[in-house]
Amino acid sequence: MIGKLKGRIDSTGEDWVMLDVGGVVYFASASARTLASLPRAGEAAELHTEMLVSQDNIRLIGFASNAEKEWFKLLQSVQGVGARVALAVLSIMTPNELASAIAVQDKAKIGEANGVGKKLAERIVLELKDKVPKFIVADVGLAQVSAEMQATTPTAVTDAVSALVNLGYGQTQGAQAVSAALKKLPPDTPPEKLIRAALKELATV
Repeated sequence: MIGKLKGRIDSTGEDWVMLDVGGVVYFASASARTLASLPRAGEAAELHTEMLVSQDNIRLIGFASNAEKEWFKLLQSVQGVGARVALAVLSIMTPNELASAIAVQDKAKIGEANGVGKKLAERIVLELKDKVPKFIVADVGLAQVSAEMQATTPTAVTDAVSALVNLGYGQTQGAQAVSAALKKLPPDTPPEKLIRAALKELATV
């Protein structure tokens, strides 16, 4: 099993990279974000890797970070998500953004990935929502937003996120702004003040 490669970039393509490791050139598929993070041909690079073995094929997948690799494996635990779809999701979101999107049930954002329809996006959120907390454990605000958005009774948090979505912001973007605002406000802040504070957070981005 090959877990990591260190070498020099030989060449890259639309969805792949070739890495020269001591004269042996490895071919690995990769997400658009990983490819964008790589240096130019001839420069030193490091790839976290996952080897996929099937009856008639062995292929390497390269990742910019171990977090991306973990999400790749986690995404594939969802029925209907293979390597191609998992890479498509990771091409439009960083691991942190994906964790946030799932935490706040932003199916529309996940559905932007190539090959991910509405039903598959819903399945990804449903099946992975309980596995997200370990990825956002350091973000107390986002953890609170996630918990309240899963509750059946509307709260100041859900009202604030809903208001920001109605103003044209994405659900993940709105939830992250509310999360940031919560860190600076008392827990019993009414929705209107929370919305104003969240809008200030969005204005500073």
